[in-house]
Amino acid sequence: MAVGDSADLVVVGGGTIGGWAATFAAEAGLRRVVVLERGLVGGGASSRAAGIVRAQGGTPATVALGRWTIDFYRGQQARYGTDSGFRELGYLILAVTARDERAGRARVEMQRQAGLDVSWLSAAEACAVNPSLAAAGHRGGSYATTDGAIDPPRNVLAYSLAMQRRGVDLRERTAFEGLRLEHGRLVGVDTARGPIATERVLLTGGPTLRGVGKLAGLRISAGGARHQIAVTEPHPAFEVERQPMVFDLGRGLYWRLEEGGLLFGMSNPVERPGIAREIDWPYLRRMQRRLERLVPAVRGLGLRKAWCATIDFTPDHQPILGPGITPAGDRLEGVTVASPGGHGMMWGPAVARVGADLAVHGRTDLLDVAELGLDRFDAEGRSRLAADPIALPFPLSADDD
Repeated sequence: MAVGDSADLVVVGGGTIGGWAATFAAEAGLRRVVVLERGLVGGGASSRAAGIVRAQGGTPATVALGRWTIDFYRGQQARYGTDSGFRELGYLILAVTARDERAGRARVEMQRQAGLDVSWLSAAEACAVNPSLAAAGHRGGSYATTDGAIDPPRNVLAYSLAMQRRGVDLRERTAFEGLRLEHGRLVGVDTARGPIATERVLLTGGPTLRGVGKLAGLRISAGGARHQIAVTEPHPAFEVERQPMVFDLGRGLYWRLEEGGLLFGMSNPVERPGIAREIDWPYLRRMQRRLERLVPAVRGLGLRKAWCATIDFTPDHQPILGPGITPAGDRLEGVTVASPGGHGMMWGPAVARVGADLAVHGRTDLLDVAELGLDRFDAEGRSRLAADPIALPFPLSADDD
């Protein structure tokens, strides 16, 4: 081990979780925080996301993560002199069937009890707040005015600058290769450029977290799946300052304003998990036709751009926050795991804050994480928790072998 190559904390992954976690750890007083990024910072899903941010979670914990994240985005300019471009647009989560409506109304009650200002809108009320929405084909939905969106590339710039100003040592093109342990306790990490002595490591990695876990001797039930996003050409109906975002929850289709048109995104639940390599044009066109039925102004509009990215997910659509635990059930002292469960923009800063708290202090006051650790998954990767009901329809298994 090179003399002097040591850290108070090593963060694996330079995406949204790793970048903000490193910043928070430095703010907490750690003098030497090192971030390992095998590519370039923000080169994965962090710069290719849709940027939607909502506090309308399906559980009290995810409501808390969303609320904290929105507050954080709002305060960035004052705190860091830069920001992620958050815009408050409002978010309408549609109900299409009577069953959707019953479930949605029950969620609203839970969310209100969790402190969120959210209401149920009838179909007519939904069309009043979003005039581009078709009058038929839905039953209204839940609505929170404070939800919104950020600009993902701007977010990467924001946390890159924040890390730089807090003195974080960012090592790009430096792959994590494993842990160094003595008597079950962390003493260092191995990297492609040599070992680093440390007693703390925070494992992030988004869609690659499962592979990172394998290198660390952990079984992490997180996977990657193709996510597709497209932006239509402009239309006068969308050239407005504010219009609520909409989520057709049952179909896993969402949309929001972007560049005078609509940005819309989706994931296909029947796909095998794995790395996204190309756009699935037939599925994208299918979802575009669905969008045209719900937003008539989209009919006949061309696409300005379309892309796909590999986005992370967990089988229960909930974050992973807790200590490293081996398949044998042994806890690795000094090792912490943080995954947003497919909600990097939505919960990212809050997940990063909790991850940093756990790595630095061994506890957090942001929310109760007792049920969110690796020990909730069995040997086949099945979670004992019910899935968060407000999520894209990702595959039910993270296994892509």
